[in-house]
Amino acid sequence: MISRSLARALLASVALLTASVLLTGCDTDQVSLATNAKANQPVPPKLLAAMVEKNMDLQSPILVRLFKQEAELEVWKQARNGQFALLKTYPICRWSGDLGPKVREGDRQAPEGFYSINPGQMNPQSAYYLSFNTGYPNAFDKALGRTGSQLMVHGDCSSRGCYAMTDEQIAEIYSLGRESFFGGQKAFQLQAYPFKMTPVNMAKHRNNPNMPFWKMIKEGYDHFEVTRQEPKVDFCEKKYVFDAAKTPDAKRDPVFDASAKCPAYVIPEEIASAVRDKDARDQAEYNKLVAKGTPMARMNTGIDGGMNKIFASKIPEGSTGLSENAEGSTLEMLAMAKAPGTIPGHVNPPKPNLDAVAAAPANQEPVVAVSAPAATTRVAAAAPAEKSGGFFSNLGRKMGLGTADTTATTPPPQATASVAPVAAPATPPTATSRLKAAVTRFVPGRDTTKDAPKPAVAAKPAEPVKPDTRLAATRPALKPSVSDGASEATQIMGAAPVVSSNSFDSRFGAVK
Repeated sequence: MISRSLARALLASVALLTASVLLTGCDTDQVSLATNAKANQPVPPKLLAAMVEKNMDLQSPILVRLFKQEAELEVWKQARNGQFALLKTYPICRWSGDLGPKVREGDRQAPEGFYSINPGQMNPQSAYYLSFNTGYPNAFDKALGRTGSQLMVHGDCSSRGCYAMTDEQIAEIYSLGRESFFGGQKAFQLQAYPFKMTPVNMAKHRNNPNMPFWKMIKEGYDHFEVTRQEPKVDFCEKKYVFDAAKTPDAKRDPVFDASAKCPAYVIPEEIASAVRDKDARDQAEYNKLVAKGTPMARMNTGIDGGMNKIFASKIPEGSTGLSENAEGSTLEMLAMAKAPGTIPGHVNPPKPNLDAVAAAPANQEPVVAVSAPAATTRVAAAAPAEKSGGFFSNLGRKMGLGTADTTATTPPPQATASVAPVAAPATPPTATSRLKAAVTRFVPGRDTTKDAPKPAVAAKPAEPVKPDTRLAATRPALKPSVSDGASEATQIMGAAPVVSSNSFDSRFGAVK
């Protein structure tokens, strides 16, 4: 008897072949997407081995979680017991903006909230190697009048409102999403958070004006934590609702409208009770931390986004920005570790807003956020809607999954000049010396031993700056996987064989 996963693979193969035949008569460029080499890189052997160890099928559903403060992207995958388990955590190379949701076009904010990614949002022809559209704005965002478009998770390690990975990382993540679609998943959920929603982090940020929004999305975080199931997401009265079900006396499921009054609904008691218990434990721990005087996090001083510590350690004068360093590790220690992918030479690490830093007294508790200036964006041009959208998009329309604009919009970052240290006079302290001390406080990993006054020496002619040969100047067309595995792929139960060909339909050649 044919297994369910194989049956789904057969259906996907038929759909792909049908789509190719239909497209041949109207747009031969679209047919080439079926053999897009970047989009068809196989899942690395090391990840396949991890799936075997965790009792997962290659084509089982996935779920993605993003954390700004930790600068991490998690890929969860459904195991054969029906629950999701963590497959792999990827350090985020660059994200932009502040902690908090995206509000308007051009604010440089990476979105926060719950989004759904269908095949039409996968972009194999991204200007930034590979990408997928987060789906911002969702119904909740629209109900609040929030604006913005083309917010992506993509490669190239540069961001103007997106979550940027290395090319090797996005190739892996893209392949996992592709396989889940082949397995029958119509859309995978993306959960984007400011930080891991722990009592410690909630206590640190208790003064942040975004806290009501964060408490609301924490409910969805808790639903996933206690069930290890993808929470069902609805919207009403301009708020999120998780795992809503019809009331016992109702004959049909409730109908939700993000801007309208909430319909009658219930949350299954086994979920509701588990969430209440977790929330009670979290609140008790939160109260203890506040009573102990846990320091509140200083709000954005003008630093634009963050970068995972592993990447910051590889860049001259690199900084994690709004992302936190690992406990017990420094950028110098991490510099010895291997970077998870190619760091392009144009990478632009987070920089402090020096005006805001200088104006902030050392003992001031929160500092009002300073919005970064909007940058001119470059759009990766795509063909008109009736002729483009990518192969996945056309497939999504033919399978009734809807479409989305899949054009990556992240522009190439511009070089940011580093700030030269200014020698501080002995006495009295000046505005310049206070600025220098403030910068030292806000730039992680800064070597303060270099700040001591030095005796005057005769001026020397300026020497030409040598380029940093540690950074890659160019990127190859295809990137090797960041999972260094064995040369032979491990076959897992219910999975289609992994072949070296870069063709979608060749995966199913054995059953044609």
